[in-house]
Amino acid sequence: MQSFTDILKRVGNTPQISLSSPKDRVALYAKLEWFNPFGSLKDRAALWMIKDAENRKILKRDQTILLEPTSGNTGIALAGIAKALGYKVELIIPAKASEETKKLIRRLGATLLETDDDLCPRVGPGTDQCIALAEAMIKAHPEKYVMLNQYANESNFYAHYEGTGPEIWSNLRDVTHFIAGVGTGGTLTGVAAYLKKKNPHVKVIGVQPQRAHHIQGLRNLEDSAVPELLRRRIGLIDEWVKVSDSDAFNAVKTLAKTKALFVGPSSGAVYAAAQEVAGKLSEGKLVLMFADDGRKFWSLYDRFKVFTREEFDYYSHYAKYLPPNPLFYEEPITAYHP
Repeated sequence: MQSFTDILKRVGNTPQISLSSPKDRVALYAKLEWFNPFGSLKDRAALWMIKDAENRKILKRDQTILLEPTSGNTGIALAGIAKALGYKVELIIPAKASEETKKLIRRLGATLLETDDDLCPRVGPGTDQCIALAEAMIKAHPEKYVMLNQYANESNFYAHYEGTGPEIWSNLRDVTHFIAGVGTGGTLTGVAAYLKKKNPHVKVIGVQPQRAHHIQGLRNLEDSAVPELLRRRIGLIDEWVKVSDSDAFNAVKTLAKTKALFVGPSSGAVYAAAQEVAGKLSEGKLVLMFADDGRKFWSLYDRFKVFTREEFDYYSHYAKYLPPNPLFYEEPITAYHP
């Protein structure tokens, strides 16, 4: 049994491993965020946002419910951490999010509301059903719900400015490039601000998917408006790389078959972008943010023929750097008891 204090202590300090590189003087390193207790990068922001809400005394056990629109990982993280701390959670998620993601959220005890939006959160005009529904629920029941709003919450930024960024710098003080996917913008801007404070010459590369994409957790900035959190510090991003679905899924397959790394689709997109960036460099040290692993994406990988069922099961059990995780191994989580 894991206590809530054990779970919270495991957020952050994730491994940073070396990857083989296409060039002798260009080194690639991957930050493996699935080592967080609920399996993704979003554990960091979820914990920081909840603790900030506690400090501001806007959360009350048995009185307020955490309400948040999510495309997947933030929902899993909020559900798990809130359960550990004794809060109730309702999450609004697009119907097209992976079935495995939705199953995990339900297993963690959160109430799940689905919309027909493509890949929430879209913030383009007229189509953001998840966020619109959350805002309507807040307006109708302000005494009942608290929305942390990961797309504008500064705690999302500080989780990476004071957490992820220092970890990367501590592991690799001569880092030259940081590459991450764009979702809320918290990871990109938080890490960018810290690394550029240490070395203004560090280049930050934002990875976005194609329009009408199928890469859960990422957003195309033509399909959807820039999140407020990203807008505040968008000047910290030096370059944008766009990655197609096919390039991302091919990268997922390449990482599994050549490096025994089993990653989620957003990590595949980041790896594909890193190959493009590295190809233009004569030397450099690139840190890649791998947000989650591939174990909750069978339905997606099956749909796009990334893996056979046998391949998926094999990598789920035998790939490198896949820690035991309560989400996948039925390990019970002890809820908070005051």
